[in-house]
Amino acid sequence: MEKSFDGWLSGFIGVLIFSGSLPATRVAVMDFDPTFLTAARAVIAGLLGIAMLLLFREKRPERSDLISLAVVALGVVVGFPLLTALALKHITSAHSIIFVGLLPLATAIFGVLRGGDRPRPAFWLFSCLGSALVAGFALAQGVTASPVGDGLMLGAIIVCGLGYAEGAKLSRKLGGWQVICWALALSLPVMLALSFATLPPSFAAIGSGAWIGLGYVSLFSMLIGFIFWYRGLAQGGIAAVGQLQLLQPFFGLALAASLLHEQVSPMMVVVTLGVVACVFGAKKFAR
Repeated sequence: MEKSFDGWLSGFIGVLIFSGSLPATRVAVMDFDPTFLTAARAVIAGLLGIAMLLLFREKRPERSDLISLAVVALGVVVGFPLLTALALKHITSAHSIIFVGLLPLATAIFGVLRGGDRPRPAFWLFSCLGSALVAGFALAQGVTASPVGDGLMLGAIIVCGLGYAEGAKLSRKLGGWQVICWALALSLPVMLALSFATLPPSFAAIGSGAWIGLGYVSLFSMLIGFIFWYRGLAQGGIAAVGQLQLLQPFFGLALAASLLHEQVSPMMVVVTLGVVACVFGAKKFAR
């Protein structure tokens, strides 16, 4: 019971950190090229990750772990950041809430396929209901759709769900923070070369908001958030803890209300309560 609670707590902290990822990316791609942003955030986080591995003298992964680490790297180091950065050139961060609402379901499906999770049928009911609530709320906001942006976001959700599930499975063997650090280290040579190849001709026109966005997605979205998230998935169950992602859009809106003084409608409160109920329902029937 204690291990399960620790897993949910770690997952909750991870979701809080990730809730700022899409808004920060949206701000950053206003001045940075999406490909450069993806490579730069991976390089910054990768150098810090390697420093952590050396500092704690972590044992190298076995050769049999390299394929799983490559899947993690392709999913969450390259795939999701690049596809979302490209998508946010076409759609708003608010519109991306539609797809973030599908991420828990994608994570649960890959948790079954790759992680060996076997949730009960009632779990899927709560999972689908929670996803529908989030997607319905986002659609009700009257956001403008873009076929290109929507396609990119859908691809991002698929590869991210796979990366989450694969990383959680590997975390049971290597440890949560070790998995993301090794995945970053594995991808560092390619991302370092890519960052130099897409380097802006001048940094003079880059605004402070873009630099802050790059810093956030590099330190928090790409490294610190995953330390908590993979630990949570490994301890509490991939499918179960993954449902906490249903709360991520509402955390983002809450941050907008508190920091940007945007209005929070009564409907948001009602839908949030419904999502919380779905999360607890999914938790109850996850195993």
